[in-house]
Amino acid sequence: MKKYLIGHCMSLIKHEKPELDEVKLEEIEYGLTGLYLTFTKVFIILLLSALLGIVREYFIFLAIYIIIRTNAYGMHAKNSWICLIISTLSFVGVPLCALYLVVPWQIKYLLGILTICYIFKYSPADTQKRPIINKQKRLRHKLSATLTAIIFVITSIFLTNNFVSNCFFMSLLLMCVMISPITYRIFHLPYNNYLKYVS
Repeated sequence: MKKYLIGHCMSLIKHEKPELDEVKLEEIEYGLTGLYLTFTKVFIILLLSALLGIVREYFIFLAIYIIIRTNAYGMHAKNSWICLIISTLSFVGVPLCALYLVVPWQIKYLLGILTICYIFKYSPADTQKRPIINKQKRLRHKLSATLTAIIFVITSIFLTNNFVSNCFFMSLLLMCVMISPITYRIFHLPYNNYLKYVS
């Protein structure tokens, strides 16, 4: 299906834009492949969320997670299937757990302090394709991610809505997994990619 759709699109592009060279066509094909994989992944996750009756919960958790991910960054899987599995476990499994799990505030407080320290130490965790080379930019992302983590911990402790409270708390735990050097090692991904560009 993927090969057929992308192949069909590329044939149309070549027909309509015969002046495009091979390099430009490869860039377009790469972009189309990325779009296809993204939409496929989102469709599968939304379908599964709908079957489980947690579409609203999926969007709430996703919105909260994106806030911390924006500055802390984190790993991206090389393989689209691995990415789909990780995304499904993260954005379907975590909201499902957040619905039913009751975590005492003392646990949230203790683990919250650990997550803040972990995020301060390891964020921003860049990728091979998007290394964060600029030192000031790295520091800005680190401080923003840490401040966000502090706000998330406080919110998760004092919020009365158990599900949303868990979402703030669990998004930090997930973020720690995504920026961990151990996770990068497990998936055979290079860590601290910016060091290749810093003398």
